[in-house]
Amino acid sequence: MRPGEFVAFVAAVMAVNALGVDLMLPALADIGRDLSILEANHRQWVVTAYVLGFGVGQLFYGPLADRYGRKPVLVATLIGFVGASIFAAASATFGALLGARVLQGLMSASTRVIAVAVVRDNASGRAMARTMSVAQMIFFLVPILAPTIGHGLLMIGPWRFVFYALGGFAGLVLLWTLARLPETLPVERRTAISLANLASSYRLTLTNRYSIGYALAASLTFGGIIAFVSTAQQVFVDEFGAGDRFTLLFAICAGAMGVASFMNSRLVERLGTRLISQTAVMALIVLSLLHLAVVEMGWETLVSYIFFQSLSMTCIGLCGSNFGAMAMEPVGRIAGTASSVQGFVTSVGAVLVGSAIGQSYAGTTLPLTLGYLAIGVAGFVIVYVVEEGQLFRARLA
Repeated sequence: MRPGEFVAFVAAVMAVNALGVDLMLPALADIGRDLSILEANHRQWVVTAYVLGFGVGQLFYGPLADRYGRKPVLVATLIGFVGASIFAAASATFGALLGARVLQGLMSASTRVIAVAVVRDNASGRAMARTMSVAQMIFFLVPILAPTIGHGLLMIGPWRFVFYALGGFAGLVLLWTLARLPETLPVERRTAISLANLASSYRLTLTNRYSIGYALAASLTFGGIIAFVSTAQQVFVDEFGAGDRFTLLFAICAGAMGVASFMNSRLVERLGTRLISQTAVMALIVLSLLHLAVVEMGWETLVSYIFFQSLSMTCIGLCGSNFGAMAMEPVGRIAGTASSVQGFVTSVGAVLVGSAIGQSYAGTTLPLTLGYLAIGVAGFVIVYVVEEGQLFRARLA
């Protein structure tokens, strides 16, 4: 592939997962009514069940990708994702839908592992962060467009159409993979699947302080995204009564991450992953304290929420790809397995963080504001420990 097509392909692979999270947000109320879900917070499990499956599935695909190559694993799981989407569309009960969502997450987990591994096969350090930032810039357009697309689908059919469309997009990515993706892992670099090899790779990934530390930091920021996404419909529609503008308002907040990724792609090779991400974490703490003051003083409005949420998402966007690149830097020789372990830690940790914040929602933005403050403080502590107090300077790359 040419560089431009390669970046677009990586973004498309990642977009399968992004659509899996965001496309059905406008349909949550319809799903709740159709499947008799009376408690509004319970609808959030349509999002979190998917992310849980996404996290657990990543444990398997890294070793498989290191053994059999990147392309076969991606092809097989995209086929599985199409099938899981059809299962979700046909669900007659909420339990069946959640089961289908977990299965979708299990299948889409390969997209994260393969995307990171394929990029790492071709680049490292700041160059990897730049490639991932450009891909994520395109990838973050998906959350901007997904609710609008989902709303459009609801105008021509029931909520089940959303899942058929999701399967259709995955099918297109499958065709692109079959036609254009070269195998990026040479045969001589492949490793056999054995308990000894897995134990060695897991031990290296989980004991290297950069690898596990930045994976944990990434889980916190990802948890912030899950909290925002899972509560967005309730905040914008139920609390602020802006249902007719939901897709636009959601796009503004989500679009901030796309802007952040564009900024990162332009600056990271000059300024470095550490300076950018560590500054962003500190900025998130300051923003959260200011937002908390606004909420406590009773000044929170739709405008103030969008202002602070957009800036917070900008900070998170400046952390994501940089944390991922720094976590992968010391474990490049086992990129597939390392990516799967880090992805498991990041996703499951994010589910715990995002669910704790989301399930605390009780009609005001206070739990979200406190949650973002906790994410910023905990993230800063982790980064400080990982870097042994030496912040804002290059270490490994």
